[in-house]
Formats: sequence, structure tokens, C-alpha cells
Amino acid sequence: MTAQAPFLLIAAGGTGGHMFPAQALAEAMIARGWRVKLSTDARGARYAGGFPAEVVVEQVASATFARGGLAAKALVPFRIAGGIGAAVLALLRDRPEVVVGFGGYPSIPALAAATLLRLPRMIHEQNGVLGRVNQVFARRVNLVACGIWPTALPDGVEGIHTGNPVRQSVLDRAGAPYIPPGDYPMSLVAIGGSQGARILSDVVPAAIAALPESVLRNLRVAHQARAEDMERVAATYEAAGIMAEVEPFFTDIPRRLSEAQLVVSRSGASSIADISVIGRPSILIPFAAATADHQTANARGLVSAEAAILIPESALDPATLTAQMAAVLTQPQAAGRMAANALAQGRPDATERLVDLVLRLARKE
Repeated sequence: MTAQAPFLLIAAGGTGGHMFPAQALAEAMIARGWRVKLSTDARGARYAGGFPAEVVVEQVASATFARGGLAAKALVPFRIAGGIGAAVLALLRDRPEVVVGFGGYPSIPALAAATLLRLPRMIHEQNGVLGRVNQVFARRVNLVACGIWPTALPDGVEGIHTGNPVRQSVLDRAGAPYIPPGDYPMSLVAIGGSQGARILSDVVPAAIAALPESVLRNLRVAHQARAEDMERVAATYEAAGIMAEVEPFFTDIPRRLSEAQLVVSRSGASSIADISVIGRPSILIPFAAATADHQTANARGLVSAEAAILIPESALDPATLTAQMAAVLTQPQAAGRMAANALAQGRPDATERLVDLVLRLARKE
């Protein structure tokens, strides 16, 4: 790829939630003939292994007040300032057409440098509440792309609903026909994400065991549980005579979602995107310790669309969950409407929408 090719600089932090949509945009822009660099810090670079080989990874100094002792916190402003200075010099040497930030403190230097140099710039927020870094830059960028709708934004800031990019394996199952619950084999998927899944392991098996026999005799369960919880979770299902696969991680979640009559899940941004793009009824249990309660905000769109049922952790117990699962699994017409409503909320073209915004900024529209 030549140096004359248009140049996109992507700035992203060191978590999968930030890096996956950044990777999706990088892949799409390279396919369009653009040159792409990723600006991140040393921690973020460890999460960049999935990016195309053509993407140049530039490490810049950044820091957060959320980690380390008093001495480390005292050095944060100096590390960030040093990173911004280095980013300004890098952008002067190799000027991008557009800079896109995906959140996380490692995105600060590139976004700040782009702001100082008045380069076309935008941010993408994956959750229904802006992360701390995106809060800072929301008023300082040309466009704010939102993965979840609605997203809480500062007064005077308008967002554009692009959705969150999903994996190709999810796109391959997008809009897969939904089979409503009935007197035939049914599937329930319980996924808890990488954090906070223990409460699902505490509650979901007992709740399923209390379902009516007319449901249980047809039901098979796929339950994602922490390694330390697997034995007791599996034992609970076995004691109740329920056919269940219990694993710490399922590599084929898109297939399982497409075959499910009901999904019980946390409401992380990527889970919401997968459930919506495939189109399945869900019971959502937001992670109560999520920053700014963003998982409750993530769930709001599906709940408002009557595609999902929300149960706060504070209200979660086996009896409550049993009642809500039974309401879906014994009412096929209502379940079918939920699936259709979820699909209507999906944005399978999220990556293309992000690409369009980048091209709009490059043309300075």
C-alpha cells in the first residue's frame, strides 16, 4: 500500500470492547485501499493481535488514575502530556485524513493531538453511557457514533446510531428464522460474559429446574459458567434431570443463539449486538458493578422495543427468573414478537455505517 493512499488513524484502549469495533473498521478501510495505523499504549498493543497485518501499531504513552498508588497517580498528567506531545509530532509527520477514537485511556494522546491540530475526528461509543475518555472528547470531535441506542450524551451533543460491529460468524446467522417455543426440542442459552457471571450460576440452574414439566421435558441448556463454578452448576442440572452443557466458554455462540428459543444474558454491548443482529428473545440481567451502570443503559433499547425482559441484580432470584422464563417459553406468539422486535433493533451493517462516517469526514461534509 502506497504512502499516497488515504490514511486513517484509529485510537483505542486495551480491552476487547474497545478493540473489536476498531479492528472491524480497520479491516473495512484496508479493503477500501486506505492506510491504517492503530494508536494505543503497551497494554493496548497486547490486544491488537487480531488486527490485519497491514495495520501499523504505534505505541504512545498514556495512563489512568484508576490504577496504581499515589506516586503512580501523581505521574499520570505528565505521562499523558508526553504522549500527546509525541502524538502531535507523529501527526505532523504523517497527517491522517481522519482520526477515530474508540475509547479507553490509551486513545487520549491521538484524540488530543487531532483536536490541537484541528484534524477531522470522531469517536465511537460502544455502550449506552459514554466512557470517561469519550465524555471528555464528545464536545471536541466532529461526530459521535453510538453503538447502543439511545446513548446518554452531554447537552448539545448529537449522536449517530451506527450500532456495534459484530463478528462475521454472527453476520452469517443474521436474521436466522426463529422457531417459537412449542412441544418439541427447545434450547435456552445462558451467557454471563467475562465478568460477574457467578450470580447467573447461582440463580439460573435453580430457576430452570422450577419450570413447568411441559417445558422441561423439551428443554436443553447451554450455560456459560466460570471454571470454579462449573462442577456445582452441572450437578444442579443433573440432579433436576435437565440436559445441559456447562462450559467456561463456548466458541460457537452465534450458532447457539440462532438455535435458541430464549437467551438469558448480561447486557454487555457485544452481547446486545449479537442478540439483536440474530434476533432472539432475551432476559437481560445487567452487571450491577458496571461503570455508570452502563449495562442497564445498554439493555434499554431492547426492553423499550419489547424484545427483552430486564431483571436488575437486586431483584434477581430463582422464583422471579422462573416466572419470566416461563412467560416466554409458554407463549409462542409473544416469543415470536420478541424475536422480531429484537431483529428490528439490530444493526448488521454497523461497520459499513462507521465507514460512511469516516468517508464523510474525509470529504469534510
